[in-house]
Amino acid sequence: MMVSSNLLPRWLEALLREKFFNACVIHEYAKKNEKNIFCLDCCTSICPHCLSPHRSHRLLQIRRYVYHDVIRLDDAEKLMDCASVQAYTTNSAKVVFLNQRPQTRQFRGSGNICSTCDRSLQDPYHFCSLSCKIDYLLRTEGKLSKYLFECEYLTLPEPGCELEDGLLTPDSVLEPPGSMRTSSSSSAGEGAGGVGCRTLACTATTEFVRKKRSSVSVYRTACRPIYSPVSEISAGMMNRRKGTPQRSPLY
Repeated sequence: MMVSSNLLPRWLEALLREKFFNACVIHEYAKKNEKNIFCLDCCTSICPHCLSPHRSHRLLQIRRYVYHDVIRLDDAEKLMDCASVQAYTTNSAKVVFLNQRPQTRQFRGSGNICSTCDRSLQDPYHFCSLSCKIDYLLRTEGKLSKYLFECEYLTLPEPGCELEDGLLTPDSVLEPPGSMRTSSSSSAGEGAGGVGCRTLACTATTEFVRKKRSSVSVYRTACRPIYSPVSEISAGMMNRRKGTPQRSPLY
């Protein structure tokens, strides 16, 4: 279902209708020229090479998850009320889908479903994407004014904080209802010397998607001992040459 455009602000209509991750025509032969940034002031998508004239504008990073456009929940909440929109946690980032996703068949179960497209949802969410919530509000209330926020400053993440090429790896989970971000568990792990195996194990899971199999083995074995004293002694005993055999004397 397409969101009604006559009641949307210009930037929101353009955001929901824009096709992202196409190659930039201006920088056709440049590397990493996919249009994965949306300028709210110009109402258009740009690639990283187009940033210079837009530095003072409100910029929104668009990312891809399971072949669909998503944005960070933190960014979305600066623009509109995102209550009841199902969120996902992937690569330590909470994200929400921009538009509803096509379904091969209708959901016929008795569980919780999207109020707009009938997609199966986790309780207590009511919308699978921002566009589904917007469409529902326009149909039931006829306007969005009290759900949109005045955002005068929106910038891209600092270098090194954004995900590579805006692509999210598949190791994601549903965002539990009412969950809050906390750093206590990670801090406790570091204080107790827990940065070792658990951190490296998580890194190995992520790097498996991004790097070749040959390089992943380094991460998988990073927190395991390369050898143990017992195995070294056993190997040494097996490799030791036997001495000259002693014959029994003949009588």
